[in-house]
Amino acid sequence: MAAMKLLLSQARRQALTKPFSSPFPQIHRLFSSSPSSDSNPNPPPNESPKKLEPVSYAAKPSEPSSPEDLSRLTREEIRYTKDSPSLTPVSYAQRVAPLPEDRVVNEEDRERTPEEMEMEKKRIDSENRARRRFLRATAVEEDTSSLPLPTLLKPELKHGKKPIFDLMEAIREIKGNAKAKFDETLEAHVRLGIEKGRSELIVRGTLALPHSVKKDVRVAFFAEGSDAEDAKAAGADVVGGLELIEEILKSGKIDFDRCLATPKMMPRVYKISRILNNHGLMPNPKQGSVTKDVMKAVKDAKAGHTKFRMDKTSILHVPLGKMSFPEDALKENVGAFMNALLLAKPAGLKKTSKYAGYVNAFHLCSTMGKGYPVSIQSLSRAADHYTKLQLK
Repeated sequence: MAAMKLLLSQARRQALTKPFSSPFPQIHRLFSSSPSSDSNPNPPPNESPKKLEPVSYAAKPSEPSSPEDLSRLTREEIRYTKDSPSLTPVSYAQRVAPLPEDRVVNEEDRERTPEEMEMEKKRIDSENRARRRFLRATAVEEDTSSLPLPTLLKPELKHGKKPIFDLMEAIREIKGNAKAKFDETLEAHVRLGIEKGRSELIVRGTLALPHSVKKDVRVAFFAEGSDAEDAKAAGADVVGGLELIEEILKSGKIDFDRCLATPKMMPRVYKISRILNNHGLMPNPKQGSVTKDVMKAVKDAKAGHTKFRMDKTSILHVPLGKMSFPEDALKENVGAFMNALLLAKPAGLKKTSKYAGYVNAFHLCSTMGKGYPVSIQSLSRAADHYTKLQLK
């Protein structure tokens, strides 16, 4: 019995010390829950266990006994000190602003008496006189015989603005400065207060000048029936209807200076609108060239009507006579133009007054001369004077 127990104990001891040998080692490794040989805490008996090496730490520094020892410690060593020396507060003397009576007055800072100030002024004046005498004595005499004579400079106006003239003054200045070899034309240039691109506010019209150059004006009238007979009786040079339109459409030639038409003929006249527009002769109701009053239209055209039209920059350029005309005749022509300009004022423009917001600037000039700005007040008087002459 005792021998049996000894055999069992030896077999148990051998099973614990040697690994189990299985005929299927791969399956045994997958389903075995025993720890691996690397993590086995009990190494084989033939392998000796690793020895632990001792770790040494720096010795704790001793407490400094004096400030000199504290100054020799490093930052790492001073961390282990228990009681570091505290800084004693330093007290400074209180600063107080000096009072006026405590100030020390120097000789230069003290207030001087009037007698001393007068003496100082005389001293400075005498020094200045001596300095000027020295400069005059040492200066080199300059030759002033070659210096130019002094000239008077004309005063320049602020911001370069020209003075505004009265209408008669401007006409006299223009006639006096017209020195060209030909008979120059009086031109009016009007800057309107209309925004660019506002086609509904365009300004255009016709003008019958009371004094104009007499010249032979060829007038064409597009009419049929009785209107054509009235146009021939009034003195129209070219009168016709559909046959005249076809002739112009085929040839493309224009042999007249003015073109008029009745409202009934306008739909047919549009066939040659391109040809007429190239010569600036297309009839227009706003310019009075499309009318039912045939007799009056032909007579006005023969008298020499002047057309005006605003350009893209809202400026009008209109000829108003010749420099050979008298001053009063030119004044009447300007008055007639201002009257026509008021009649051509667009309906959509704000009507605050006659010219405010409508006429911004008015200039008169000759063909080769400079421009003169004219006051709106004198132009308004000229327009009123022309209206009174027409009513008589």
